[in-house]
Parts: sequence; structure tokens; C-alpha cells
Amino acid sequence: MRRRLLALVCVSASLAAGCGVLPDSGGHRRTVTVWLMKDSASKEFLRRFTEDFERGHDDLRLDIRIQQWTGIVDKVQAALKADGDHGPDVIEVGNTQVPQYVEGGRLTDLTLESMRDWGKDRWLPGLAEPGREDTQQYGIPWYAANRVVIYRKDLFEKAGISAPPKTREQWLADTERLNSGGNQGIYLAGQDWYTLSGFIWDEGGDLARHTDGLWKGALDSPAALRGMDFYRRLQALGAGPVGSDEEHPPQAGVFANGKVAQIVAVPGLAQAIVQKNPELDGELGYFPVPGKSAQRPGTVFTGGSDLVVPRNTGNEDGAVAVVAALTGAKWDTELARTMNYVPNKTTLAGAVSGEEGVAAMAAGAAHGRATPSTPQWTAVEADNPIKEYMTRVLGGADPQAEARRASRRITDALAPGLG
Repeated sequence: MRRRLLALVCVSASLAAGCGVLPDSGGHRRTVTVWLMKDSASKEFLRRFTEDFERGHDDLRLDIRIQQWTGIVDKVQAALKADGDHGPDVIEVGNTQVPQYVEGGRLTDLTLESMRDWGKDRWLPGLAEPGREDTQQYGIPWYAANRVVIYRKDLFEKAGISAPPKTREQWLADTERLNSGGNQGIYLAGQDWYTLSGFIWDEGGDLARHTDGLWKGALDSPAALRGMDFYRRLQALGAGPVGSDEEHPPQAGVFANGKVAQIVAVPGLAQAIVQKNPELDGELGYFPVPGKSAQRPGTVFTGGSDLVVPRNTGNEDGAVAVVAALTGAKWDTELARTMNYVPNKTTLAGAVSGEEGVAAMAAGAAHGRATPSTPQWTAVEADNPIKEYMTRVLGGADPQAEARRASRRITDALAPGLG
């Protein structure tokens, strides 16, 4: 879930002399400690943001500390539980991680600021929803990334396809035309459950649903089964392995080395493809995953980051000021342009319209979703029954029976004893 579109080297901005931070104003500044993740923002972006923020807040000093994704959940949990106010005041977290941190009441409720000052009604749903518990907003959307269709312009042209498809049925028809002459119309691994999720959501289904106070698996609903059937039809128009996911083997290599017309991936993967096969430089295009109608793109899984403020911060006002600045229009669009991300609001999509791949992402992100907003979802992914379900169905097993089996396993992981 945590793919980076660019491999930029980020370093800690906590050393004032090394990062151009403004000098202390008479020793009266309060320090705001900010934890940001490696590769989320470039060193130059952090330098410019720090200078601008401290210039406008002469009572605050920023101490930005870069964290590694490996082991971050345990590190954040420890910081949230620590006594005293010597830990971070603002933390960047993966959007789907927020429910884990909300549990136990250790995050600051930012609902009032979200409604009054931050325009929460325009946030990307895939970032906002995981940051919410009931009516309280704890995670504030920062940036997003999601899957699009990366395609070979030359193969589309040879097949007589003049424009990317805008509906799912047209996508199937075009992919069938591309699936000839030794070419794969699409390379879609059998266990790419993030892509499947979008098809399920498009049909009105869910991976799991919260009813009567409990989360239960929902792959066996008619809507979810329709999503799986579309996946089956699309996946059959290529030679993707039914028993593995998009990383086994890495689909960038398959796309670069084989006669593959399309893959579903984040646009940043194009860089790896061209590195493996420079002949494809200039031949790659992007379009949003098509929806059921031409009026809107398909629903996609949205990854990205939210910002949270621990309850044990000793500087809540300063922390809120940092969150407001980082997620506000000025610096959020600047980050999106710098790093090729999708901004946190649908109204800011125009900021990245000049980059084809990011523009395709932004179109999909407007209708994005995230995994079920429960801290127990990590238990589902740890031994993911959705992958086994997909492999069984693609291998010819009865979809309804397999969906019931997978839904029971999801329920058992989310609410042990009820599956």
C-alpha cells in the first residue's frame, strides 16, 4: 500500500544549520516536533516549508524528523502511549493505519478545525474516511496515490484504438482486440486484490461491512460477486498468473520485457519500466481505471498519508498550526507538484493537470476508497483470504461458495468467534 512514485532521498530537517531554518528569535520559540516518513517529501521542499512556516509563526520552531516505514507502527504506538510531552507533536501516518492509532483515545480530535477551517467536505474520500471514527476526525488528509492503467501507445495504435476506453465494457472490448498477435491485452495477476476492490466498490459492494456493531466479511453479496466476475473477464485477456499477486513476479519487469499492452499500477512504476526497457521511453500512456459509465472513472483503492496530532502533545496549538499549513492549499499543491502526488482535495486536482499520469490518478482519487476502517483489518491482510478466493475462482471454482468461505474468514479475523 505504501508505494512511492519517486525515489527521492529525504533527510531530517531537525538540524537548523543544515537545513536553513531561521535562527531562534531571542530564545522564545516553542518547538513543534514533526515526524514525517522517508520519501514523502524532498529535502528542498522541507527547507522551503520550514522557512515559510517559521517566518509566519515567530513563536514556533520546527523540528522535522524523518522516519523509516519499517517498524513505524510500533514506534508510533509507543510514542502515543508515552508519559509526558517529549514525543512528536505531529505524525505522518499511512491513511489505512489511522484506525490502529485512534483505538485507545490517544489522538487529538480535530473535527472542529476540519469543519470550520479546513474544508473537510472537499477532501478525497479515500484519505478522509480512514481518519474518521463515527463523527470525529482524527486523521487529516495530506496526499494520495492510486492505481491507473499504464498502456503502450504503439500497441493501441496498431490495434486501431485511437483513444483510451472510458467505460468498463469498452475496456473489455479494447483489451480483447489487443489480446492478439502474440500480445497480452493486459497483464493482471490473479491476486491483485486492490484492483478487485475497486470493481467491487463500483458495483456497490464491500470487502466487509459494519452492521449491528460488528464488522463482517461481505464478498458473498451479489454486488461483490459482480465485481469479481468483471475481474475474471478482464484477467482472462492476458497471461497473468492466477496464483500470485502483482509483485510475484514484479509486473514492471513483465511489462518491460513482454508484449503487454496494459497493466494496472501507480504511474510511478513507468520509471522502472523504462529503466528496464529504454525503447519504451515515450511509448507509455495513462488513463483512469474506467467506470461503469463514461460519466465518471472507476472507484480505486487510494493510498497515501494523513497527519495526526497525539493527545499527549505539549504544544497542541503549534501542532494544529503545522497541520493547517502542510495540508492547506499552498503547500499541499506544492508537495503534489514536487513529488507527483494527488493533492488532498478534489478542488485542487488542477494543480497536477499538466502531468498525464498524475492527472489520471487525480481523476480516480476523486472516487477513491480505502480498506475497512477498523484496526483489525491488519489481521485480514496478514493471512489474506481475498487472495485465495480470487485464485480459486479464476481456477474455475464456484464463486458463491468461495465467496462465502472467504467472507467467513474475514469475519473471523475482524470479530473472532463469529466467522
